[in-house]
Amino acid sequence: MAIVEAVGLGLAAGVVGTIALTIAETVEMRITGRESSTIPGQVGAKLSGRDPETHPAVVQRLNPIVHWIHGISLGAVRGLLDFAGLGALAATVVFYPLVWGGDALLYRTLGLAPAPWKWERGALLTDLFGKGVLALTTSGAYILLDNTI
Repeated sequence: MAIVEAVGLGLAAGVVGTIALTIAETVEMRITGRESSTIPGQVGAKLSGRDPETHPAVVQRLNPIVHWIHGISLGAVRGLLDFAGLGALAATVVFYPLVWGGDALLYRTLGLAPAPWKWERGALLTDLFGKGVLALTTSGAYILLDNTI
């Protein structure tokens, strides 16, 4: 498989994974009463050179955009794992910690969150759940697409 094909399939799988994440988060927030996370918007604000604390409108505007771009682009990473020669199971096993660990590192690097071991238990479990949904659904969609196309 060519790299362009692997990345393309990954992006398509990332759409599926992001849809699943969005649905899972919506259901989880209704059950737990948790407010919607603004971390994606905060990341977008930081990366655009704005302070999330002093630009809440920017955070709100960027929140859904960054959520979707980030989720979809992670699908490309899943495609690259396939391109690198990892089998379906190995790629899935590697993909989840890449998704979760990469995000935790990004939040820490941007000063948006402390190290994960300092997170509240509920926040950590919620994040692990959401990233698990994204990673497993994206990987599953990639495998299905790869076997279909």
